[in-house]
Amino acid sequence: MTTQHKAYKGIAMEGVIATWYAKNTSRDRRRFEEVSRAVAERVPPGHRVLEVAPGPGYLAIEIAKSGRQIAALDISKSFVKMALENARKAGVTIDVRHGNAAAMPFADASFDFVVCTAAFKNFSDPVGTLNEIHRVLKPGGQASIYDLRRDATLEDIDAEIRDMHLSAWSSLLTRWIFRFGLLRSAYTREELERMAGQSRFGRCEVAASGIGFELRLAKAGDVLSNSVL
Repeated sequence: MTTQHKAYKGIAMEGVIATWYAKNTSRDRRRFEEVSRAVAERVPPGHRVLEVAPGPGYLAIEIAKSGRQIAALDISKSFVKMALENARKAGVTIDVRHGNAAAMPFADASFDFVVCTAAFKNFSDPVGTLNEIHRVLKPGGQASIYDLRRDATLEDIDAEIRDMHLSAWSSLLTRWIFRFGLLRSAYTREELERMAGQSRFGRCEVAASGIGFELRLAKAGDVLSNSVL
């Protein structure tokens, strides 16, 4: 069975919506630090990393601080501007570009590692995105996609939101977005495995964690040191 393109009807991350998102995600950056450490364990210093859909750039900044070369691609013009400005303020260099994840403006075999957090469920062409990630990876390169699990319970989501340290109004709005938007767009393990099987990767590993998952992918070739795949 072939996965159809997904008509994403969520909120466009531009203007005031992008500003609201950036403000709320900046309150607790522990998850960005955790993902950055996970990337650093698998990618030697000096190697090239691509973040797909970086938003305000908080994760990309942490990866840049760790000594890896980092590029980022986002479909939101607001986020491209924010990520560039946040990188400037942090004193790091990030190659941030505007573009579609299913048609990346990068050459073949450009990166050692690709990471994407909290955005894959929103992509209109998920298999096309996986194929593009495969294309821009070097032989032996790896990718990790982190996102929400469709089978995450409402109780677990409420606990996650409490840990985000939001205002009462932002907590209420975020809970509504999770329940009636994000959770409905999220994927099951079976859907992820099917999409990976349809892509050029051909296989994947899915590791559940909290309300989310990590989809691990690898391109055939000489594997990076410290590989977990």
